[in-house]
Amino acid sequence: MATETELKLRVASHDPVRERLMALGARSLGRVVETNVILDGREGPLRSRGCGLRVRSTVDDGGASAGATLTYKGPRAAGVLKVREELEVSVTNADTTLQILAKLGFAPILQYEKRRESWQLGSCRVELDEPPHLGLFVEIEGPDEAAILSCRNDLGLGAAEAVAQSYVAMLVAYCDERGIMSRTIGLG
Repeated sequence: MATETELKLRVASHDPVRERLMALGARSLGRVVETNVILDGREGPLRSRGCGLRVRSTVDDGGASAGATLTYKGPRAAGVLKVREELEVSVTNADTTLQILAKLGFAPILQYEKRRESWQLGSCRVELDEPPHLGLFVEIEGPDEAAILSCRNDLGLGAAEAVAQSYVAMLVAYCDERGIMSRTIGLG
């Protein structure tokens, strides 16, 4: 079983984090804009169990496709770090993948774009995320809690607010609070 272990932190600016990453010799992995389509069955069987199904497509800074993935996420374990089963596979065509999932009874419940800048620092991947309407975040994903917390401290983020909610939960709440029924949220 593949497991995702990560920590999400709210930050006022990515600039000091980016500067610290460069000072520490982290390797830049590039910037992309992601389009995330979250799916569920008619009665919400995945969300009711704390699970998720996502098709993500990415476009790089130059506007070229940077690939697409299909991801299943299992229920999250309790705690500040997000620890959950994650199964992911590359797909060659996000639209065809969505059509196949529709034939299997899954429909989009939320679609959103997000800017993401990725870095590798030691055994951790550091993501500088900008989802629409929510602010700025840093996600640190690593092999275990010790590596993630060490990376957080190396980046000078020990006092940053840890956020347990997923972007999906925050964006659904955003839509609910504003009566947005379309559930399609762009960066614009």
